[in-house]
Amino acid sequence: MIPAMPATAAKSRQAARPASVAALRFGRLAAMGAVAVLILIAGVWASWGTAQHVMLTKGRESGTIEVTRCGEDTCTGPYTPISEGSKARAEVVIEKTVAVRKGETYTVVVKPSSDDVVRSGPSGVLYSWVPFGGALLLASVVVAGGLGRARGAWLMAGAGVVLLTAAFVTI
Repeated sequence: MIPAMPATAAKSRQAARPASVAALRFGRLAAMGAVAVLILIAGVWASWGTAQHVMLTKGRESGTIEVTRCGEDTCTGPYTPISEGSKARAEVVIEKTVAVRKGETYTVVVKPSSDDVVRSGPSGVLYSWVPFGGALLLASVVVAGGLGRARGAWLMAGAGVVLLTAAFVTI
């Protein structure tokens, strides 16, 4: 303390420092928490577009597709119905991935009001949640680095790796 400075001024300055540090810490935690939640929401949003058709199959048309032609992004083939009320189609479209090959037959679910199909069964469910697995991995880095929660980050990363590995193995 400077001799010319009153004792009350020095105490108020020291009291202000912990308050500002606490405010900055809270701001950092709030911002990083929001980023992690936003990443996870984006992963669920990206996955749900396909997952809803695969997981909520009640009332949806299901059957098989025999892939006869493949382009750059999609493959096509005739659709044979399995479920009641489903009608045969001369050609339906499935997204071309590493798991779709010409000449193979896959069980699929038809997207409502279209001729687009998505894979069904365990492989279809796991494949539809791959974007969420990637989001778990990315958010784990934010949780570890930004929030300082290493144990939670390891759990998130482990769940993401398990999901991605299971999808890879089943497809």
